[in-house]
Amino acid sequence: MRGQFTGWPEQAMDVLWQLQGEPTHATRERYRADRERLVRQPMIALLNEVADTDPRYEDFSVWHYRTDSWWWQHQGAVIRLGRKIEIGLRFSLDGLRIQGAWWYPDPGQVDMFRKAVASERSGRELSAIVEDVRKKGYDVSGDVMKRPPRGYPTDHSRANLLRHRSLIAARPLGCEEWLHTPEAVDRVLSAAVDLDALLMWLVRHVKRTA
Repeated sequence: MRGQFTGWPEQAMDVLWQLQGEPTHATRERYRADRERLVRQPMIALLNEVADTDPRYEDFSVWHYRTDSWWWQHQGAVIRLGRKIEIGLRFSLDGLRIQGAWWYPDPGQVDMFRKAVASERSGRELSAIVEDVRKKGYDVSGDVMKRPPRGYPTDHSRANLLRHRSLIAARPLGCEEWLHTPEAVDRVLSAAVDLDALLMWLVRHVKRTA
């Protein structure tokens, strides 16, 4: 049901500004309630609306605060689509950022990824997907080896993908006026569509091993 998310209040930026640098414990405590109300709770509301739109997005978490000041300055959240496969969101003074990621893999998942990349059909599919994601403005990165792994030819046509031990596609969504309006939901859903082919390929080919 749409309507619960109305945008991040403009005061949310004021709170995050007060938490820049290395805020003292007293400063953090002074702004804790405001940060929860103005920064974290809107992220929860946004993801509830995203999940209402597509049931695949129902398994999400919105992070609490940690000792490191970075966690007070950035509000993170993830939507889990498969084992170690997720959509990540981050709200900060720079605006909203999204990424689709397969990372911190379980034992065996990297071998599954490599076999799927080496396979002609699934490998060509992933190569085309990654190229399309790049054209849409996403930065594609990950934990990448210096050379293709043992057992695969160094001149393999998809050597660059074989070198990956994780795969991340990310881009900033911006810091415009829409952040303070319900339009942010549609911006996230549109970006999720951009990432869907990549994430669903990973869900199909990099399965949970335990």
